[in-house]
Amino acid sequence: MTRLLMFACLAAALAFGAPALADDTMPPAPYAYRQLDDPKLEAKAQSLMETIRCLTCQSQSIADSDASMAGDMRSQIRERIAAGEQPEAIRQWLIQRYGDYITYTPRVTRLTWPLFAAPLFILLIAALLLRKRFRRSAGAESNENEAGA
Repeated sequence: MTRLLMFACLAAALAFGAPALADDTMPPAPYAYRQLDDPKLEAKAQSLMETIRCLTCQSQSIADSDASMAGDMRSQIRERIAAGEQPEAIRQWLIQRYGDYITYTPRVTRLTWPLFAAPLFILLIAALLLRKRFRRSAGAESNENEAGA
C-alpha cells in the first residue's frame, strides 16, 4: 500500500512539476524584438512575418505573437533577409520545415484539394435539394388549385 501511495505521489509530482521545468529560460533571439537597420529590409521582413502563422498561438501571425518560438522565427527571417535571401525563398524554407499550415495562404496540392472543393460540392448538393423541394411544393400548389376549381 505504501509503495502504491509513493508511486501516486511521484506520478503527481512529475505530472504537475514538469510544466514548471519547461519554462523558457533562454534569452530571446538577437532579432526577435529588434528591427533591422535598413528600413527597406525591415519592411520586407515585416510583410513576410505578417503572412506566417505562429505555431504556438495558431491564430496570430509571428509579427503579432509574443511566444518565444515566434520570436525565434522573426529573428531567423530578419537574419536571412539581412543576408540577402528573398522573402519567397524564406517562405518556401519555412513551409518545407514546418508544413503548409505555417502560411496563411495554403497551396492547392494533391492532399489539400478536397478542402477547396468541399464547399463547392456542398453548395451544389444544397442547390439540388432546394430545387427538388421547390418543384415538389410548386407541383402540390398547382394540384390544389386544379382540384379547387
